[in-house]
Amino acid sequence: MENILEIRNLKKTFGDFTLDNISFSLPKGFITGFIGPNGSGKTTTIKLIMNLLKKDSGEVRVFGLDPVRQEKEIKNRIGFVYDESHFYEELTVEEMKRIIAPVYDQWDEQQFQSYAAKFDLPGNKKTKDLSRGMKVKFSLAIALSHHADLLIMDEPTSGLDPVVRSEILDILYTLMQDENKGVFFSTHITSDLDRIADYIVMIYNGRILFCTQKDALMENHSIIKGKASLLDTVRSSDLKGIRKSNYGFEAMSTTKETTAAFAKAGAVIDPPTLEDIMLYYTRKESSRV
Repeated sequence: MENILEIRNLKKTFGDFTLDNISFSLPKGFITGFIGPNGSGKTTTIKLIMNLLKKDSGEVRVFGLDPVRQEKEIKNRIGFVYDESHFYEELTVEEMKRIIAPVYDQWDEQQFQSYAAKFDLPGNKKTKDLSRGMKVKFSLAIALSHHADLLIMDEPTSGLDPVVRSEILDILYTLMQDENKGVFFSTHITSDLDRIADYIVMIYNGRILFCTQKDALMENHSIIKGKASLLDTVRSSDLKGIRKSNYGFEAMSTTKETTAAFAKAGAVIDPPTLEDIMLYYTRKESSRV
């Protein structure tokens, strides 16, 4: 399987935070979700991919190219959608587009106008007067109008209403009918990834916890609930985020074998969401008695 993005032993330290020798890859033809609590290193990782920060060590390859030495060639093939607006506020949508379009070798004006009509973008309105949803749609229209092979999105649906979020997810799903493209979707709204992601990468405190197919991730994980005494009789080394109380315990099982053992012992088994998995991996174990 060909990778559209590869990161190996990437490190960046500033202040009391360290992105700690992270490694993962993004296969071509798929949507990869990038999850983790705020402050875990998602935006830092994206800035390093885009050469907006200087790495301390490690290697980044996009389309097999070096983002530092071959930055222009790479950025011509990337569509970037931020969580914040980076437009000149006093310019209209049309004026801003005229500034951006010449940057890209494969700018497609017809495609932009098609997306502008689809998104109801008001060409004569200043960007500062656009709603948050409209700003994201404008960013997405630009990202999709130069035939980008990789779409990198940093919290694009944060703060948007469900209708707008659904529109954007539908567009991404349609885009991925082209198996030569890829999407790297960083978000804390895991329900969006439940719907469209093929792979999931989780980062926490600057470290990658896992990088795997979403379906396999969901299949191997389960929420376990039962009497606390079960923890003494069933092997529990594959449990995450154990919580004990007067009523019993709950935890996340990370293997089918552990889930089966607890089910046989009488525990209640529930399927998790991506949000459940993220929460159980990041919460500290506790005992409340």
